[in-house]
Amino acid sequence: MDPTNKAKGPSPHYSLYQREIFRQGGTEGKLPHFSVHPDELVESTKKKLSDRAYFYANSNAGLGWTDRANREAFYSWRIIPRMLVDTNVRDLSVELFGHRIPAPILFAPIGINKLYSPEGELIPAKIAGELGLPYCLSTAASNSIEDVAAANDSGASSIASDGGNYCQVRAGSNAKSPRFFQLYMGHDDDVTMSLLERAWKSGFDVCMLTVDTWQLGWRPTDINLANYVFYYPPGTTGNELGASDPVFMGKYGDELKNDSGKWINSSVWHGKAHTWEKMPWLIKQWKRISGGRPFVIKGIQSAEDALKAYEIGCEGIVVTNHAGRQVDGAVGSLEVLPEIVDAVGDKMKIIFDSGIRTGSDVFKAIALGAHAVQVGRLYVWGMAHEGEAGCRHVMKSLLADLDITMTVAGYPSITRDVNRKALKRNESGVYPRGEHAKL
Repeated sequence: MDPTNKAKGPSPHYSLYQREIFRQGGTEGKLPHFSVHPDELVESTKKKLSDRAYFYANSNAGLGWTDRANREAFYSWRIIPRMLVDTNVRDLSVELFGHRIPAPILFAPIGINKLYSPEGELIPAKIAGELGLPYCLSTAASNSIEDVAAANDSGASSIASDGGNYCQVRAGSNAKSPRFFQLYMGHDDDVTMSLLERAWKSGFDVCMLTVDTWQLGWRPTDINLANYVFYYPPGTTGNELGASDPVFMGKYGDELKNDSGKWINSSVWHGKAHTWEKMPWLIKQWKRISGGRPFVIKGIQSAEDALKAYEIGCEGIVVTNHAGRQVDGAVGSLEVLPEIVDAVGDKMKIIFDSGIRTGSDVFKAIALGAHAVQVGRLYVWGMAHEGEAGCRHVMKSLLADLDITMTVAGYPSITRDVNRKALKRNESGVYPRGEHAKL
């Protein structure tokens, strides 16, 4: 881990974070305050949060079989290491919707971040800006669109004097780092338009519509706790994005005063499904507002739906089962990724989501044809421990893990070298649990 005379490439030498940790431990006696091993990280998170906060992030649909299927799908693919390859400079960078980002990783949209740290979404937005990775803001956020945008820009600005975040934001953007807006669409089009206009004005330049969660899935651990934060005192947590919207408040502000679930129940998880017929209208409106910027559908799990998304004019899709939180007993997202890639991978951007825990997971999803991946629970677990510092540590660890995996496995370029030839399918075996060295 010699840090001297390293050639500069399109991506930072993320692997040096490992050396930084080792050096601080040996010379200063400073050790990480928590483990980033995913199994240990989720367990230690239980000790940091209330039951309601912990299970909001970690509850799964039904028996949790879809969540398990997500992890088992990764176990069924094995990386084939290649030797004597020049990996002294790795290129992890990818192009995504006009932005050149230093690694193929996005911060997934997760709602109600104030459950995990008092500053809520301001924390991951800032860290994403520091790292030059796209931040996706949820409609169910516990901060306003405008405040999150400011935090994202501040993160990017904070490291400008240190060489920047290696991100090239698309020409014409008013943002200092890429950010996308995840839309939960209610049935009041005026409110929808207001949200999209605010997002665009605040530099969110991709609209990502979630289509798998009009209705919350049946999650027994949440049922056991009656885990719906909007009805608990003070009755404001999780309503911040809606309460900051002038159109929503103008039409429904009085109702929100009397029913703290009004925003979330009418504009987010309303239980009234939209259909494909509504999509052309929504895409047209977003294109009008944004001057033609990309529209993405999040929640695709079949090649047929991927083709429909392409045919109606989407520039991208997110292959996800909402991390196993919606349909119990469903396919693992990685299981269906190859067939979706075969159907539309040369026509649109494919972002993979659901089950990413390690650098090897990122490698495998990219090898199977995803253009980028989203991570969510990982950064939530980190911020639950130490807020900003914890979120930063987890995400820098994931980047170092990916960078080192490419180094030692012999794959210098994430786009040129990481493909299906880098993997071997394992048809047998059971995903191990708890079988690792522990302190």
